[in-house]
Amino acid sequence: MQELNIEAVVPDRRTPLSISALGKATAIPVSTDSETRAVDTDPPPYSAFSKRRRWLIIFLSTFAASFSPLSSFIFFPAITSLSEALDVSVSKINLTVTSYLVVAAIAPAILGDIADAVGRRPVYLAVLGIYLCANVGLALQKNWAALLVLRMVQSFGSAATIALGYGVVADIATPAERGGFVSGMVLGPNIATAVGPIIGGTLAESPGWRWIFWLLSILAGACLFAVALLLPETARSIVGNGENAVSGMSGALTISRSFTTKVETPDKRKFHVPNPTASLRLLAAPDCLLITLIFGIFYMNLSSLQASLSTMFIRFYGISETQAGLVYLPSGIGAIIGAYGAGYILKHDYRVTARKHGITINVPGGDDMTTFPIEEARLRSIGFLIGLAGLCTTGYGWSVRYRTHIAVPLVLQFAIGLSTAIVFNSSGTLLTDVHPKSPSTASAANSIVRCLLAGAGTAVVQPLIDSIGIHWTFTLFGCLSLSCLGISWVETHHGRRWRNRLESRGINR
Repeated sequence: MQELNIEAVVPDRRTPLSISALGKATAIPVSTDSETRAVDTDPPPYSAFSKRRRWLIIFLSTFAASFSPLSSFIFFPAITSLSEALDVSVSKINLTVTSYLVVAAIAPAILGDIADAVGRRPVYLAVLGIYLCANVGLALQKNWAALLVLRMVQSFGSAATIALGYGVVADIATPAERGGFVSGMVLGPNIATAVGPIIGGTLAESPGWRWIFWLLSILAGACLFAVALLLPETARSIVGNGENAVSGMSGALTISRSFTTKVETPDKRKFHVPNPTASLRLLAAPDCLLITLIFGIFYMNLSSLQASLSTMFIRFYGISETQAGLVYLPSGIGAIIGAYGAGYILKHDYRVTARKHGITINVPGGDDMTTFPIEEARLRSIGFLIGLAGLCTTGYGWSVRYRTHIAVPLVLQFAIGLSTAIVFNSSGTLLTDVHPKSPSTASAANSIVRCLLAGAGTAVVQPLIDSIGIHWTFTLFGCLSLSCLGISWVETHHGRRWRNRLESRGINR
């Protein structure tokens, strides 16, 4: 018998019925309004990018971020060669190192604010283009004045890449995942620190110092090409969790996303005037200042040690210039291992802290940082590492002074590199956690502190060694490292209160 499909609605349940000619009614299941609302209100994932794509983004970020330390450390072994080639004193060549660090402190303050406002990708393309042009100029220059100016341009093009990298991590990773992604992002800079002096020494000896800059030009060109093709915009102020596509300079040329929901063109966004004081204002916040001091003191100590390393080993152990490039390797290997291990340490400490406070970790959507003791989580293991770095720095100075077996200072360098890398990761990740809305600006504030302290450290380390000896010089630097124990204790116990006070005023929310 033919069935008549008539929709009847039961007043209380809104269930469509199929009524046959025999009078038999069969319910047709449909979603109720409440069910529909439940589906609609499911929170979206923190990042719509797949795990594989996120790691591709991190690879591109770490590739770009490696240029900042690589440009510094590849230059050190060529100082003598450049001095002879340009017929100037070593002190004048060292002045280009100082100017490089000064610009490295200033540039992220300008570019970090722009990146938080208009997106990461346009800034990446701009700074990598500047960096490429600067290296070509450095390879062709023939006088000290050109070297000085182009080194500052080179610094401007490379310095912001680390700040951009921290911004990208904050864009695509929840706090629970962030430690691992930060470790991946800083892996490139740590590798650059390890191999830069070796490459620089080899190239400076043969085929010549100009090939240092030609190599950097080739690498910069490859990175610029890869970023232009593969890096999508990640800034949450522009694309949210990644579901919103953008066209023009902010959209990757070859990556398409099937989950795209709307298109925003960059020319519809307001023109942003860079505000270099934004980073300085962040330093007025006690938690930001303390975190950057930890990072900055350790960066100063590492830079001072590395700047004096080859000359001290040549002086005390009589090694050749080629061998002097190899003495940077233990610290670099330690830094690579430390950066890799830091991801596991940060994840473990995050879980332990959450369990201690009875908090269930929300990996897909991200945890509420207003109630999570993130300072305790990130700094949980840092005390031991600060102590290790301080003692090893002191021991390094005394071991070189009394010409112990060369293996002793090299092993101590390995320990310094390992512990310093983990301290960098812990403090850098915490800085991103407490400034989620402006991670690149916060990282730029960090760059101001670390580069100014490093500039001061590299300027005074040789005069200190000449006046009080290498043993007392690095005892002083070791004590500065140990002072970070008190700083980390204050941040752990008071940082959350300071952070919540800022958020109550609408900052970082």
